[in-house]
Amino acid sequence: MGVGGGVIVVPILILLFDLNAERAVGTSLLMIVFTALSATFAYVRQKRIDWKVGLVAATTTVPGAVIGGFATKYVPSSFLSIILGVTIFLIAAAMLRRSYRTGKAATVVARGPQARKGVWARRIVDSTGKVFEYDAKIYSGLVFLFLGGLASGFLGIGGGLIVVPIFVAMVGLSMHIAVATSMLTMIFTSIAGVSTHILLGNVLVDYAAPLVVGILIGAQLGARTAKQLRSTGLERVFAVAVLLIGIVLIIRQLMGI
Repeated sequence: MGVGGGVIVVPILILLFDLNAERAVGTSLLMIVFTALSATFAYVRQKRIDWKVGLVAATTTVPGAVIGGFATKYVPSSFLSIILGVTIFLIAAAMLRRSYRTGKAATVVARGPQARKGVWARRIVDSTGKVFEYDAKIYSGLVFLFLGGLASGFLGIGGGLIVVPIFVAMVGLSMHIAVATSMLTMIFTSIAGVSTHILLGNVLVDYAAPLVVGILIGAQLGARTAKQLRSTGLERVFAVAVLLIGIVLIIRQLMGI
């Protein structure tokens, strides 16, 4: 789904393993580095990465991740957990409501004389011969992509939870290209975020090591599965799963469980 896995792992580390939110976030980001590397390798073979968009996006998500990492030092753990729960709940609810109409996002628009500054005409042919044509409005999403990086460092969710919807709804990528490109951007974002958390002492290697083993396998299987699903189906499965996790995390913190 292009989200790094942190949105699943951080709540699990908090809910089941009783880590404080700062250490759950830092440990998750170390795992996400390997998620991004593994999944990006899979998507390179599928030829579904928009390298130009992904690398430009990283120029704003990286500073966001560093700032977000340092911000956890000044926010109480319980409050950070509530922020995480509310954030993922709202984003998932918005995805379910809008559904983003990803088919239209892949349609060719603003060609020829109508093309505007900052709108890139893109054409990607994947390994199966499927053609994706779209206009990438990358500059309109840069501020929001910075927020994706901020969320990565602050919440340990990899940033894809926010970056994927931005790529689809604002930049104009189809869901499949957005998922693949998000993983490329996430390599740089997660490295910046985890480096900050290492300095803060928030990374637990003994927890991260077994997570990495599972992630290396899961990311490959996830990339293969995503290739076979329709964009709308992929988006709805993602949104429902995240919505439920957000609800559980909010209830736990509010009830002090």
